[in-house]
Amino acid sequence: MRNIKERLDNLRTLIQEPEFLEGKGLSNEVNIRIFCYDPAKEMIVQHFTSQLLADQNISCHLIECNLYKTFLKICDDIDITDAIYDMEESEGKDFLLKQIHSAIGVSEFVEKIRYAPHENGDVLLLTGVGEAFPFMRIHNLLEALQPHFSDVPILVMYPGVFDGHHLKLFNKLQPNDYYRAFNVL
Repeated sequence: MRNIKERLDNLRTLIQEPEFLEGKGLSNEVNIRIFCYDPAKEMIVQHFTSQLLADQNISCHLIECNLYKTFLKICDDIDITDAIYDMEESEGKDFLLKQIHSAIGVSEFVEKIRYAPHENGDVLLLTGVGEAFPFMRIHNLLEALQPHFSDVPILVMYPGVFDGHHLKLFNKLQPNDYYRAFNVL
């Protein structure tokens, strides 16, 4: 893998190009791109993302959705945030995860992420993928987001690998099938 800083600089250029924004060259597939990186480089990627979001000179409109922050907002909305620690302490992490999955699904994430109207030049930037694990798996979310963002490119900052068919979070976990996205850089 090339130098992460060089790849991120190339990404900054790519997301502003009309071909990226319009999804050209994707064989009529949905405009979902995945930027894979070594999970050990998370802090570099987070710093880059914060700089990119603050850059007033880019020619696209980045709409960041940090999946972990979204998860926490959903927990607040359904008033379970304060109970999570006690539930894990008393019932264990497996029980907690099962309860959270029964209360919070993909549709709750989609509702928090959706916005209207979409504008030309918008790019939905999904971050916090690793932090949101195991509460949300990106392959499930991307499948659910497709109908709502068919006119807006989705860029996923992914701490792991994607071979065009399988997403492998943290380069270690069991890969999940997903074939509708494209690697970027």
